Amino acid sequence: MQPNLRYVSVVTLSLLSLLGFGMVYPDINQVNTNARLRYESGEKAQALPKNNQLSEIARLNEEAIKESRQGQSQEALQKLQKALAISRDFGERSWEAVTFNNIGRIYQSQKKYSEALRSYQQALLINKELGDLVRLGKTYSNIGYLFDIQNQPELAIFFYKHCLINREKARLNPSVLSARQPDAYNITVRQTYRILGERLLKQGRVAEAQRIMDLLKVEELEEYLQNVPGNQRTVKGINIAATEKPIKQKLDQSVDNAVVLGKELTTLRKISPQQRSLEQKQRIEQLVLNQQQLLDGFNEFINSPSVKAQVEQISRTARRQNLDLESLNELRDNLARLPQKSALLYPLILKDSLELVLVTPESPPIHRTVAVKRENLHQTIDAFRQALINPSRNIKAPARQLYDWLIKPIEKDLKLSGTQTLIYAPDDRLRYIPLTALYDGKQWLVQRFNVNHITSASLANLNTPKQSTLRVLAGAFTKGNYEIKVGNRQVAFAGLPFATREVESLAAAVPETTKLLDDAFTPRVTVPQMDDYTIVHLATHAAFVVGKPEDSFILFGNGDRVNFRNVATWSLPNVDLVVLSACETGLGGKLGNGEEILGFGYQMQQTGARAAIASLWSVDDGGTQALMSAFYGILSTEKLSKTEALRQAQVSLITGKWKEISHNARVAAVNDFSHPYYWAPFILIGNGL
Repeated sequence: MQPNLRYVSVVTLSLLSLLGFGMVYPDINQVNTNARLRYESGEKAQALPKNNQLSEIARLNEEAIKESRQGQSQEALQKLQKALAISRDFGERSWEAVTFNNIGRIYQSQKKYSEALRSYQQALLINKELGDLVRLGKTYSNIGYLFDIQNQPELAIFFYKHCLINREKARLNPSVLSARQPDAYNITVRQTYRILGERLLKQGRVAEAQRIMDLLKVEELEEYLQNVPGNQRTVKGINIAATEKPIKQKLDQSVDNAVVLGKELTTLRKISPQQRSLEQKQRIEQLVLNQQQLLDGFNEFINSPSVKAQVEQISRTARRQNLDLESLNELRDNLARLPQKSALLYPLILKDSLELVLVTPESPPIHRTVAVKRENLHQTIDAFRQALINPSRNIKAPARQLYDWLIKPIEKDLKLSGTQTLIYAPDDRLRYIPLTALYDGKQWLVQRFNVNHITSASLANLNTPKQSTLRVLAGAFTKGNYEIKVGNRQVAFAGLPFATREVESLAAAVPETTKLLDDAFTPRVTVPQMDDYTIVHLATHAAFVVGKPEDSFILFGNGDRVNFRNVATWSLPNVDLVVLSACETGLGGKLGNGEEILGFGYQMQQTGARAAIASLWSVDDGGTQALMSAFYGILSTEKLSKTEALRQAQVSLITGKWKEISHNARVAAVNDFSHPYYWAPFILIGNGL
């Protein structure tokens, strides 16, 4: 029996956000059931007080999902049937769509794919009618996942793309993205982007995959920070390939026509059943039948021999069409206008491989697959980081291994393109290690390339020129101790003994420097005057903590803290560079996926500052002072980009020539700073010019 729907009035999204449900990860084997849900002839809704209806529908859906995971499919379907009846009778249309999504998930787990598809499509129509781009996109993701598990990658890609397209449209109003969502979807949006990128790479559709990998970082920022707005670059989403357009045309036509019928149904269903005329009852039955026929017609279309043959051609023809992608051409144009030969490097860590995508100004995107399991890659990253933060350890073995995985596969491509600067958008745990400290067997990567980190090309402006005059505001925490709660621990932060010398060296290199030390270095005094300077240098502790943005902070000299969420309230449109010279990540040895580092870069970008330099660990001796002395010595005397000045300063520590280019350089205890522990933690994020 075909599902027979009742449509009533629209319920606002704000009501749903009060219920506070989270998302879940994929669980293909949710239930086992032979039951078929009959939407119209099942249990009728019991009378409920109006203010209890939402919580009752939510409870039934939540309990049904729990029961389905325990194999109690019949009980789960009965609860969903009841939830559907209540949502229809009370006009809770969004919850009607949620319930259809959950029904589809149960059918899907039972490999009743045609029933699952019909349920998802009913949810799709409701969300389309309501104009709910977020849930519409997530329902498209459910459909994509349904085709994915049936080994139909082309159709999976097609529907995953529609998730992304609607998500990026919604990003222009980011507050709707942060509303909590009921558990009604197979995978998270972040997983949808990651899986879509993987499927495109497997089909050789590299330019499309690069676009997805870039927007994945925007989605990661949204999940971490929330309220991350899109722009005219992100809203373009992803192109529908020419070979996909006949399917899209049929889909849009079917959905639009069905939505028209749905709106008429909504109007008729506002009339109570007892007051409907015979003609109205017959019209409702006819509209429901016509709507289902439209969806069945689309399903027959995508399963027809001609479309199946066309789908098989998509991956091959889409590779050639990639060159016409507007977003790719814009990106390549940005790279071409940079003063040094530059290439954009995107790694993507998958379960059984590391995927590398390289974008250069002159050629199509280059894709290389490295056969390494995520577990092995993470272990090597962890070993490398442990060697980095301990200068007595031999670091070259893990540094060489990571070089072989990240750089060697694209080495010839970099040489052919004449690349001098790598614009790097690291993925996952790669955010915790500096690319500059990879080792090719003869030298460190920093001795060959500039490295400029970015959050996302869609959010970055790579070509804004730097300010011509250097004026520095330098704050330093040099003495005292503060106990600060970091996560569940109390951590002692002591004054930095070399911070005074660091600031003195800076002032010697840049005469127009204002110094704020210790008790004078407060947020109240410092923040309001930051935008009067081109460089803001903060020689103090900053903590990148796995967790929420509120857990990460910058410590001021008087003991006050500003957390990373509040950093975005700073207004620094005239600031060319913000430097945090004593940052620390992985406090307590805990590493996540590096979203706190990604989030810091984005928050600095939100202030209007063009770039930030931060450290991935805190160097507790004169290494920081040595590097910063060299950096400002180069920046003040040479007409170089920030990225090149940082690279030359780092190389000067490797070669021991840093004293020759430093101002007022005084270092005690250690004079050999060639180990990456001293120079490698500093990364530049943002516009490197």
